[in-house]
Amino acid sequence: MNAIVGSHDLLLVTLDTLRYDVAAELAAEGRIPNLARHLPGGVWERRHAPGSFTYASHQAIFAGFLPTPAVQGPHPRLFAARFAGSESTADGTWVHDTPDFVSALAAEGYRTVCVGGVGFFNKQPPLGSVLPGLFRESHWEPSFGVASPTSFESQVACAEEVVAGLPREERLFLFVNVSALHQPNWFHLPGATREAGDSRETHAAALEYVDRHIGRLFAAMSGRRPCFAIVCSDHGTAYGEDGFTGHRLGHEVVWTVPYAQFVLPGPDGEEATA
Repeated sequence: MNAIVGSHDLLLVTLDTLRYDVAAELAAEGRIPNLARHLPGGVWERRHAPGSFTYASHQAIFAGFLPTPAVQGPHPRLFAARFAGSESTADGTWVHDTPDFVSALAAEGYRTVCVGGVGFFNKQPPLGSVLPGLFRESHWEPSFGVASPTSFESQVACAEEVVAGLPREERLFLFVNVSALHQPNWFHLPGATREAGDSRETHAAALEYVDRHIGRLFAAMSGRRPCFAIVCSDHGTAYGEDGFTGHRLGHEVVWTVPYAQFVLPGPDGEEATA
Protein backbone atom coordinates (compact mmCIF):
# COMPACT_ATOMS: atom_id res chain seq x y z
CA MET A 1 0.00 0.00 0.00
CA ASN A 2 2.97 2.35 0.36
CA ALA A 3 3.23 2.32 -3.45
CA ILE A 4 -0.52 2.84 -3.86
CA VAL A 5 -1.35 5.63 -1.42
CA GLY A 6 -0.64 8.96 -3.06
CA SER A 7 -0.54 7.66 -6.63
CA HIS A 8 -3.96 6.00 -6.94
CA ASP A 9 -7.53 6.83 -6.15
CA LEU A 10 -9.00 4.38 -3.64
CA LEU A 11 -12.39 2.65 -3.61
CA LEU A 12 -13.88 0.57 -0.80
CA VAL A 13 -17.23 -1.10 -1.49
CA THR A 14 -18.90 -3.07 1.28
CA LEU A 15 -21.66 -5.28 -0.07
CA ASP A 16 -23.54 -5.15 3.20
CA THR A 17 -24.76 -8.56 4.44
CA LEU A 18 -23.50 -10.54 1.41
CA ARG A 19 -22.87 -14.21 2.17
CA TYR A 20 -19.73 -15.89 0.85
CA ASP A 21 -21.51 -19.00 -0.39
CA VAL A 22 -23.99 -17.00 -2.46
CA ALA A 23 -21.28 -14.76 -3.90
CA ALA A 24 -19.07 -17.73 -4.82
CA GLU A 25 -21.99 -19.62 -6.36
CA LEU A 26 -23.04 -16.72 -8.58
CA ALA A 27 -19.47 -16.08 -9.75
CA ALA A 28 -19.03 -19.76 -10.67
CA GLU A 29 -22.33 -19.78 -12.58
CA GLY A 30 -21.52 -16.65 -14.58
CA ARG A 31 -24.36 -14.66 -13.00
CA ILE A 32 -22.27 -11.65 -11.91
CA PRO A 33 -20.07 -10.98 -14.97
CA ASN A 34 -19.25 -7.35 -14.17
CA LEU A 35 -17.85 -8.25 -10.77
CA ALA A 36 -16.29 -11.55 -11.83
CA ARG A 37 -14.15 -9.98 -14.54
CA HIS A 38 -12.27 -8.06 -11.84
CA LEU A 39 -11.97 -10.85 -9.26
CA PRO A 40 -8.44 -12.31 -9.21
CA GLY A 41 -8.76 -15.62 -11.04
CA GLY A 42 -12.48 -14.94 -11.42
CA VAL A 43 -13.21 -16.07 -7.85
CA TRP A 44 -13.91 -14.46 -4.50
CA GLU A 45 -11.46 -14.96 -1.66
CA ARG A 46 -13.01 -16.63 1.37
CA ARG A 47 -12.44 -14.48 4.46
CA HIS A 48 -13.68 -13.98 8.01
CA ALA A 49 -15.52 -10.79 8.91
CA PRO A 50 -14.23 -8.64 11.80
CA GLY A 51 -17.78 -8.30 13.16
CA SER A 52 -21.20 -9.91 12.95
CA PHE A 53 -23.17 -6.76 12.11
CA THR A 54 -22.63 -3.51 10.23
CA TYR A 55 -21.57 -1.10 12.97
CA ALA A 56 -19.02 -3.37 14.63
CA SER A 57 -17.58 -4.58 11.36
CA HIS A 58 -17.15 -1.12 9.85
CA GLN A 59 -15.55 0.29 12.99
CA ALA A 60 -12.95 -2.46 12.65
CA ILE A 61 -12.58 -2.06 8.88
CA PHE A 62 -11.92 1.67 9.10
CA ALA A 63 -9.29 0.94 11.77
CA GLY A 64 -7.54 -1.27 9.20
CA PHE A 65 -8.95 -4.62 10.28
CA LEU A 66 -10.38 -5.74 6.95
CA PRO A 67 -11.84 -9.25 6.65
CA THR A 68 -9.00 -11.74 7.16
CA PRO A 69 -8.19 -14.84 5.08
CA ALA A 70 -10.00 -17.88 6.44
CA VAL A 71 -6.76 -19.67 7.36
CA GLN A 72 -4.40 -19.31 10.29
CA GLY A 73 -2.51 -16.00 10.37
CA PRO A 74 -1.13 -13.57 11.23
CA HIS A 75 -2.09 -11.85 7.98
CA PRO A 76 -0.34 -8.62 6.96
CA ARG A 77 -2.74 -5.69 6.77
CA LEU A 78 -3.03 -3.06 4.06
CA PHE A 79 -3.59 -0.21 6.55
CA ALA A 80 -2.59 -0.05 10.19
CA ALA A 81 -2.45 2.58 12.91
CA ARG A 82 0.97 2.73 14.51
CA PHE A 83 0.73 0.29 17.42
CA ALA A 84 3.59 -1.26 19.38
CA GLY A 85 3.69 -5.04 19.06
CA SER A 86 1.29 -5.32 16.10
CA GLU A 87 1.80 -8.72 14.49
CA SER A 88 -0.15 -7.83 11.35
CA THR A 89 1.87 -4.74 10.39
CA ALA A 90 4.36 -5.66 7.65
CA ASP A 91 6.73 -3.90 5.26
CA GLY A 92 3.95 -3.32 2.72
CA THR A 93 1.48 -1.96 5.28
CA TRP A 94 0.64 1.74 5.06
CA VAL A 95 1.16 2.83 8.66
CA HIS A 96 -0.47 5.98 9.99
CA ASP A 97 -0.74 7.91 13.24
CA THR A 98 -4.50 8.36 13.39
CA PRO A 99 -6.96 5.84 14.85
CA ASP A 100 -8.55 5.16 11.43
CA PHE A 101 -7.21 5.17 7.89
CA VAL A 102 -10.03 7.47 6.68
CA SER A 103 -8.67 10.44 8.61
CA ALA A 104 -5.12 9.37 7.75
CA LEU A 105 -5.90 9.51 4.03
CA ALA A 106 -7.49 12.93 4.50
CA ALA A 107 -4.25 14.11 6.10
CA GLU A 108 -2.44 12.86 3.00
CA GLY A 109 -4.58 15.11 0.82
CA TYR A 110 -7.31 12.68 -0.20
CA ARG A 111 -10.91 13.81 -0.49
CA THR A 112 -12.68 11.23 1.68
CA VAL A 113 -16.28 10.59 0.65
CA CYS A 114 -18.90 8.24 2.07
CA VAL A 115 -21.99 7.18 0.10
CA GLY A 116 -24.07 5.50 2.78
CA GLY A 117 -26.60 2.72 2.53
CA VAL A 118 -27.94 0.93 5.61
CA GLY A 119 -29.25 2.74 8.68
CA PHE A 120 -25.87 3.12 10.39
CA PHE A 121 -24.99 5.62 7.64
CA ASN A 122 -28.25 7.59 7.42
CA LYS A 123 -27.11 10.48 9.70
CA GLN A 124 -30.56 10.68 11.30
CA PRO A 125 -30.03 9.52 14.92
CA PRO A 126 -26.62 10.23 16.54
CA LEU A 127 -25.60 6.59 16.07
CA GLY A 128 -26.24 6.93 12.34
CA SER A 129 -23.72 9.78 12.19
CA VAL A 130 -20.70 8.08 13.78
CA LEU A 131 -19.42 6.20 10.72
CA PRO A 132 -20.17 8.86 8.07
CA GLY A 133 -18.66 11.39 10.48
CA LEU A 134 -15.23 9.90 9.79
CA PHE A 135 -15.37 11.31 6.27
CA ARG A 136 -14.85 14.83 4.99
CA GLU A 137 -17.97 14.46 2.86
CA SER A 138 -20.90 12.08 3.28
CA HIS A 139 -24.12 11.41 1.40
CA TRP A 140 -27.31 9.58 2.29
CA GLU A 141 -30.93 9.85 1.22
CA PRO A 142 -33.89 7.45 1.46
CA SER A 143 -33.35 6.24 -2.11
CA PHE A 144 -29.99 4.77 -0.94
CA GLY A 145 -31.57 2.78 1.89
CA VAL A 146 -32.62 -0.81 2.41
CA ALA A 147 -36.27 -0.22 1.47
CA SER A 148 -35.48 1.18 -1.99
CA PRO A 149 -35.62 -1.26 -4.93
CA THR A 150 -33.32 1.12 -6.84
CA SER A 151 -30.87 1.80 -4.01
CA PHE A 152 -27.64 0.87 -5.74
CA GLU A 153 -28.24 2.70 -9.00
CA SER A 154 -29.07 5.78 -6.90
CA GLN A 155 -25.84 5.38 -4.98
CA VAL A 156 -23.85 4.99 -8.19
CA ALA A 157 -25.40 8.16 -9.61
CA CYS A 158 -24.28 10.00 -6.46
CA ALA A 159 -20.76 8.60 -6.79
CA GLU A 160 -20.61 9.70 -10.42
CA GLU A 161 -21.55 13.24 -9.39
CA VAL A 162 -18.86 13.23 -6.70
CA VAL A 163 -16.15 12.18 -9.15
CA ALA A 164 -17.30 14.64 -11.81
CA GLY A 165 -17.13 17.52 -9.35
CA LEU A 166 -13.54 16.95 -8.21
CA PRO A 167 -10.51 18.77 -9.56
CA ARG A 168 -8.56 16.28 -11.62
CA GLU A 169 -5.45 16.58 -9.46
CA GLU A 170 -7.27 15.82 -6.18
CA ARG A 171 -6.97 12.26 -4.96
CA LEU A 172 -10.17 10.50 -3.91
CA PHE A 173 -11.02 7.82 -1.37
CA LEU A 174 -14.60 6.78 -2.02
CA PHE A 175 -16.47 4.43 0.29
CA VAL A 176 -19.82 2.95 -0.75
CA ASN A 177 -21.94 0.91 1.64
CA VAL A 178 -24.28 -1.09 -0.62
CA SER A 179 -27.64 -1.70 1.05
CA ALA A 180 -29.32 -3.83 -1.64
CA LEU A 181 -28.35 -7.23 -0.14
CA HIS A 182 -29.68 -6.35 3.30
CA GLN A 183 -33.23 -7.27 4.19
CA PRO A 184 -35.71 -6.51 2.75
CA ASN A 185 -34.43 -7.84 -0.57
CA TRP A 186 -37.45 -9.86 -1.80
CA PHE A 187 -38.31 -7.20 -4.41
CA HIS A 188 -35.17 -8.01 -6.44
CA LEU A 189 -36.52 -11.43 -7.48
CA PRO A 190 -39.32 -11.38 -10.06
CA GLY A 191 -42.40 -13.11 -8.68
CA ALA A 192 -41.33 -12.86 -5.04
CA THR A 193 -43.77 -11.27 -2.60
CA ARG A 194 -43.56 -9.24 0.56
CA GLU A 195 -45.66 -11.91 2.31
CA ALA A 196 -43.21 -14.67 1.41
CA GLY A 197 -40.33 -12.49 2.54
CA ASP A 198 -36.61 -12.75 1.94
CA SER A 199 -34.73 -15.94 1.12
CA ARG A 200 -31.35 -17.12 -0.08
CA GLU A 201 -32.76 -16.80 -3.62
CA THR A 202 -33.82 -13.17 -3.20
CA HIS A 203 -30.40 -12.46 -1.64
CA ALA A 204 -28.80 -13.86 -4.80
CA ALA A 205 -31.11 -11.79 -6.99
CA ALA A 206 -30.04 -8.67 -5.10
CA LEU A 207 -26.39 -9.42 -5.91
CA GLU A 208 -27.29 -9.82 -9.58
CA TYR A 209 -29.00 -6.42 -9.38
CA VAL A 210 -25.84 -4.86 -7.94
CA ASP A 211 -23.74 -6.46 -10.65
CA ARG A 212 -25.85 -4.86 -13.38
CA HIS A 213 -24.84 -1.39 -12.16
CA ILE A 214 -21.39 -1.76 -10.62
CA GLY A 215 -19.61 -1.29 -13.94
CA ARG A 216 -20.64 2.38 -13.87
CA LEU A 217 -19.01 2.79 -10.46
CA PHE A 218 -15.78 1.18 -11.62
CA ALA A 219 -15.76 3.33 -14.77
CA ALA A 220 -16.22 6.53 -12.77
CA MET A 221 -13.45 5.64 -10.32
CA SER A 222 -10.92 4.77 -13.03
CA GLY A 223 -11.68 7.73 -15.28
CA ARG A 224 -8.98 9.99 -13.83
CA ARG A 225 -6.12 7.68 -12.78
CA PRO A 226 -5.62 4.06 -11.68
CA CYS A 227 -7.81 3.09 -8.75
CA PHE A 228 -7.07 0.51 -6.08
CA ALA A 229 -10.36 -1.18 -5.22
CA ILE A 230 -11.49 -3.38 -2.35
CA VAL A 231 -14.88 -5.07 -2.71
CA CYS A 232 -16.04 -7.19 0.21
CA SER A 233 -18.86 -7.97 2.60
CA ASP A 234 -18.94 -6.77 6.17
CA HIS A 235 -20.83 -9.87 7.40
CA GLY A 236 -23.24 -12.47 6.08
CA THR A 237 -26.75 -13.36 7.18
CA ALA A 238 -28.73 -16.52 7.96
CA TYR A 239 -31.86 -17.74 6.19
CA GLY A 240 -32.89 -20.52 8.56
CA GLU A 241 -29.60 -22.42 8.87
CA ASP A 242 -29.60 -24.32 12.18
CA GLY A 243 -32.69 -22.35 13.17
CA PHE A 244 -31.01 -18.94 12.79
CA THR A 245 -32.32 -15.97 10.84
CA GLY A 246 -30.49 -12.67 10.36
CA HIS A 247 -27.09 -11.68 11.71
CA ARG A 248 -25.40 -10.29 14.85
CA LEU A 249 -24.91 -13.93 15.76
CA GLY A 250 -22.03 -16.42 15.61
CA HIS A 251 -22.82 -18.70 12.68
CA GLU A 252 -20.63 -19.74 9.77
CA VAL A 253 -22.85 -18.00 7.21
CA VAL A 254 -22.47 -14.73 9.15
CA TRP A 255 -18.72 -14.87 9.78
CA THR A 256 -17.66 -16.04 6.30
CA VAL A 257 -17.58 -13.32 3.66
CA PRO A 258 -16.34 -12.71 0.10
CA TYR A 259 -13.37 -10.41 -0.49
CA ALA A 260 -11.45 -9.10 -3.50
CA GLN A 261 -8.83 -6.42 -4.12
CA PHE A 262 -7.63 -5.29 -7.54
CA VAL A 263 -6.44 -2.32 -9.54
CA LEU A 264 -8.73 -0.64 -12.03
CA PRO A 265 -6.50 0.74 -14.82
CA GLY A 266 -6.66 4.47 -15.47
CA PRO A 267 -7.87 6.09 -18.68
CA ASP A 268 -4.52 5.52 -20.42
CA GLY A 269 -4.50 1.85 -19.44
CA GLU A 270 -1.93 2.41 -16.71
CA GLU A 271 -1.81 -0.22 -14.03
CA ALA A 272 0.39 -0.77 -11.03
CA THR A 273 1.32 -3.72 -8.89
CA ALA A 274 -1.11 -4.05 -5.99
